[in-house]
Amino acid sequence: MTSIQGGARRTPPGPPRPAALHMLILMGRDRLRMMTLAAERYGDAARLPVGPKQLYFFNHPDYAKHVLSDNSANYQKGIGLVHARRALGDGLLTSEGELWRKQRRVIQPAFQNRRLAQYAGVIGEEAALLVERLTARADGPPVDVLEEMTTLTLGVLGRTLLDAELSGFHGVGASFAAVQDQAMFELETLSAVPPWVPLPRQLRFRRARRHLQRVVDELVAGRGRDVDGRDDVLSRLIVSTRLEKDPRVARQRLRDELVTLLLAGHETTASTLGWSLHLLDRHPEIRRRVREEAVTVLGDRLPEYEDLHRLRYTAMVVEEAIRLYPPVWLLPRKAQQDDEIGGYHVPAGADILISPYTLHRHPRFWDEPERFDPDRFDPARSTERPRYAYIPFGAGPRFCVGNNLGMMEATLVLAMLLRDVRLAGVPGRPVVPEPMLSLRVRGGLPMTVHKVD
Repeated sequence: MTSIQGGARRTPPGPPRPAALHMLILMGRDRLRMMTLAAERYGDAARLPVGPKQLYFFNHPDYAKHVLSDNSANYQKGIGLVHARRALGDGLLTSEGELWRKQRRVIQPAFQNRRLAQYAGVIGEEAALLVERLTARADGPPVDVLEEMTTLTLGVLGRTLLDAELSGFHGVGASFAAVQDQAMFELETLSAVPPWVPLPRQLRFRRARRHLQRVVDELVAGRGRDVDGRDDVLSRLIVSTRLEKDPRVARQRLRDELVTLLLAGHETTASTLGWSLHLLDRHPEIRRRVREEAVTVLGDRLPEYEDLHRLRYTAMVVEEAIRLYPPVWLLPRKAQQDDEIGGYHVPAGADILISPYTLHRHPRFWDEPERFDPDRFDPARSTERPRYAYIPFGAGPRFCVGNNLGMMEATLVLAMLLRDVRLAGVPGRPVVPEPMLSLRVRGGLPMTVHKVD
């Protein structure tokens, strides 16, 4: 048994077992509220009966460090991601062990710093197309900003990691929405409903899965046999899966890995940009500071990689946006062996929840945690905040491989948007977080487009 803190073995506090049905319903209706209430009522460790399961919720930087890094070998992907496997297959997001290590080695080179410098130009070009689309709708009806951000991030993903144009594949965003909906349904029902049951959401998921398979097949066919010597992720995946002895296994693995890459590669950045624009709309003084920085640094040209360190305040805005609304809002794990966390006994097989959403709002580590304050991330401001109080990209061996690309993309796109247009929320329209595989805005984010002042 491993321990990070001495003391007698004890069980974390939590509601009584008869509350299991209520907790299961709450998990289905408002997962963020369930964890926020647990943190408020029980502190940094709680045991939550949900249906037939006992969930162990840990909400302290030291506990997160133990699970995600110090003793990460004892913790595999847990509830939610395990259930998402039925929807996503065994891609990088859900796989374990040697398969995960193999997948990571295949895509890791695409995120090296020298590659990021090359990607900056693509991001600028795609952002310019976005500005052009938005400007054409200035002073008109509201635009769904999330839909536009999805178009942008898919365009960037295709041209940077896959060396392919994704603009011709219509309905990819809707298909991924259906996949996420199915993954959350699997979580809420603990995979108790067979996939063949013809529920409307399951029928939508089947159509989405077939559509994504066609996208994958067309991408692979478009690349043909011309993969040797090419170093984009699509070519590397094709070469890697050729090593499989069974062609059916190779095709399935290629589908799983590409679908996961397509989802993770665009969804989180699109959500980050959406939340950033929403927060800036509510804080006009901060929005003005971002625009002034963008005008000063960029002038009227496209951004370059070297501009990143000069767009420091814009990056701080992105960092604060993903503090309040981390795209990866939950990091579920399953204990492989007995363990001890903060003096609390964790039995083998226990489902563990680490939530960046609640850690990022922990009042012990964040002053006025609900307030949007990008200056928290000013490098000149000294802080003794624990490293694991802020984990928007996860931590430990499974730290997000695309974090630097995502931060660069969000920073450069945000600077260009605020330099060239002003986006305003629709009065009276609530903006509500929806915790799917990523933390989305429920029902889209309609905003009106205006020329800058």
